[in-house]
Order: sequence, then C-alpha cells, then structure tokens
Amino acid sequence: MLYLTIISMEININCDLGEKSKHHSNKYDPDLLEIVNSANVACGYHAGDEETMSQVIKISKKNGVSIGAHPSFNDPDNFGRERINLSSSEIEKLIVEQYDILQKIASQHGESVSHIKPHGALNNMACEDIELATTLAKTIKSINKDLIYLVPTGSKMQEAAKKLDMKIACEIFADRNYEDNGNLVSRKKPYALITDPELAKLHVLKMVKTQSLNCHSGKQIPCEIDSVCIHGDNLSSLETAKSIRKNLVENGLVLKTLKTMKKFI
Repeated sequence: MLYLTIISMEININCDLGEKSKHHSNKYDPDLLEIVNSANVACGYHAGDEETMSQVIKISKKNGVSIGAHPSFNDPDNFGRERINLSSSEIEKLIVEQYDILQKIASQHGESVSHIKPHGALNNMACEDIELATTLAKTIKSINKDLIYLVPTGSKMQEAAKKLDMKIACEIFADRNYEDNGNLVSRKKPYALITDPELAKLHVLKMVKTQSLNCHSGKQIPCEIDSVCIHGDNLSSLETAKSIRKNLVENGLVLKTLKTMKKFI
C-alpha cells in the first residue's frame, strides 16, 4: 500500500504596529494583534514611544504574537519616509539603539525581540543598495546571530543576508501590486494599491501557494515567501487583513510566529 505524507505549508502574517504619531493612528493595533502572528514595533525614531511599545508588547504576549524591532531613520517629522544618506557607523548606531530600546521594554514584560524589519526609506534604500544592505545585515547579526531578519523577497537585503548565512524570512505585501522587475508599483501610479478585500486575499493566496510574485502585467516571478505583510491603519484595510487570514487558513495554510516556523527551529 502506498502512503502519502502531506506536509502542511507554513506562513506568517506580520504587521507594522505601535506607530502612533501625527502621521498615523494606532487605533486598530489591538484588532490587528488578533490577526497577525508577528508584530514589527516602531522604536520611537519614526513613530511611537515607550507607552506604545509597552502596549503592543503586552497585547502581543497575551495573543501569542512574536515581537520584532522596526528601526527607522531618526526622522519623525517625515515618518521615516525621507531618504537620508548616512555612514556605515551611523547606520549601525541607529539599528543598535532602536533594538536596545525595544528589548529593554520587552524584557520588562518577560518577552524578547526575535526579529528585525527595517522601516520606510531605510528599507527601500537597502532593497536597492547592496552596500547599505550589507551594513544592515552585519549589524543585525552582530546584535544576536539568532535574530530573524525580515526582508522583502528578491531584494538586495535578502542577497546580503544570505551571504552572511543569517536567519532570513522573506515577505510579500498583501495590498501592493508588483512591476515586472519584482519591485513594488510606485504609489504615484493608480494601480499601486489593492484595496478590495476579495482581490487582496486571492492575490496573497496565489503568491503563497506558487511561491512567486504576481506582477500587475500577469507575469509571475519565482521567489521565497515566508511572511505576508498586511497594513491596517483604516477600517477597510482591517477588513482586508481579516479576509486574508481567513482565506489562508481555509486553504490549509498553517499560521506561525516567525520564531516558531520550522525553518528557524
């Protein structure tokens, strides 16, 4: 008799949280923390403060959500979205400081930071620039070699981290379209965002199942996908996040925190 072994496919859902500022509300953070598996927590440099960090960590602990640092340029006026050219030593200092801030607060709740995902312009620049990507990777590995590095799939960040044999989680974006070169469609273009929950859930499921990017043109680019990034700063995107999670589960995907995925154990 032939026996078939069915291996359940794992996936992680992550979200940027604790981003209370003049640019962004953290109103839906408690709702999102019932949907996601891993939280990327603003460390005060682009948004958030000790109170918001503590709040996210407290709710995350209750919900079994893993904690990650979301370091940014020190530019709260622009929400970390403006490109800033810094030296390697300045970048290193930036990352270490923000990790330390969040880890100190996490330890007060009996938790620890298990992953790092750069924010905004810092992330965008490192996706394109192998030198900056290498500086980030070396810095994160020097903090703790067991930290999981959450990076956009197919980016220079992934390339640099692979060379250092780091623990890498590759992410896709649930509510964004992709160009044929694998880059996100510019927000200046009308088709950059996917706002319909039905379209978003199908978009995500297809990418996860096929391990490839769905380009707006219809082209598919093979890639590694461990995590889906969702956004939830308004009511419609919160409904999209719920729809995506429900659809993944109904199609047999096993949701895991980053630190409990088989590839990291």
